[in-house]
Amino acid sequence: MSSEIAQSNEYQSFRSSVSQRKFVVDEDESKEWKVYDAGPRSVKCPLICFPPASGTADVFFRQILALTAVGQMLALTAVGYRVISVEYPTYWKIVEFCEGFRRLIDHLQLDKVHLFGASLGGFLAQKFAEYTYRSPRVASLILCNSFYDTTIFNQTNSAPTFWMMPSLVLKKMVMGNFDKGPVDPSICDSIDFLVEKLDGLTQAELASRLTLNCMNCYVEPQKIQQIPITIMDVFDDCALSHSVREELYKCYPEAKRAHLKSGGNFPYLSRCDEVDIFIKIHLQPFDNKKYSAKEYVKTEED
Repeated sequence: MSSEIAQSNEYQSFRSSVSQRKFVVDEDESKEWKVYDAGPRSVKCPLICFPPASGTADVFFRQILALTAVGQMLALTAVGYRVISVEYPTYWKIVEFCEGFRRLIDHLQLDKVHLFGASLGGFLAQKFAEYTYRSPRVASLILCNSFYDTTIFNQTNSAPTFWMMPSLVLKKMVMGNFDKGPVDPSICDSIDFLVEKLDGLTQAELASRLTLNCMNCYVEPQKIQQIPITIMDVFDDCALSHSVREELYKCYPEAKRAHLKSGGNFPYLSRCDEVDIFIKIHLQPFDNKKYSAKEYVKTEED
């Protein structure tokens, strides 16, 4: 049975109005990026969203709808942000992911990009910024419920064996982090939606994501501290401990902090209005400049 979010008019509107596109940028044609791209194509520095290990590209559908729409909530001269949400192919090494994503943004003819990464997505966003720091491709980072060192999961020794584990075992590993007691209905709905998305991932897709999530690897923050960063996290229970969050703060002492009183593991679904406001605040300094994620219509004064 579909989750309430999947059955909602909002989600159905998204699926009918934003088409999923697929791109192969590697020599291996089985490595297929799934992409939702909305907003003005003239914007060459969009916001790109990286999902968590359990998520697909459409988990950010509420951000796409809210940030790319032209409406009363936006300034009269604005035509909206360009927001792209991606779903990763099967990569087993961080460097392969970084090379693949670099080829994807080259294929899309993008200059620099703003990255919003959730959990594993936030870790991969940091690693990509680090990977390209000599020739920067990342204009800014938003790290949501994320981390900088995979050893926090205490599975670095078993990570090399994930590729041969059954899907059921891998799903149990992920779902063990989802629910930590009574939560409000919107958080329950977000969990149900992610569980549904988790069921749609193949064994190889899930195994590769968990491998990237747990193999012994860490970010070198000194290489990316010059990039504007917002750290977004929740004050209620989520998969990451308080100490893990504190370590991320220490890595980026100059980063802005966006705290939500609650929201669980997936606040971009359960607390989308707050998350969208924080994204706009983060992107605002770039508005009407070279690396703006939003296009402006010229007025008579320009």
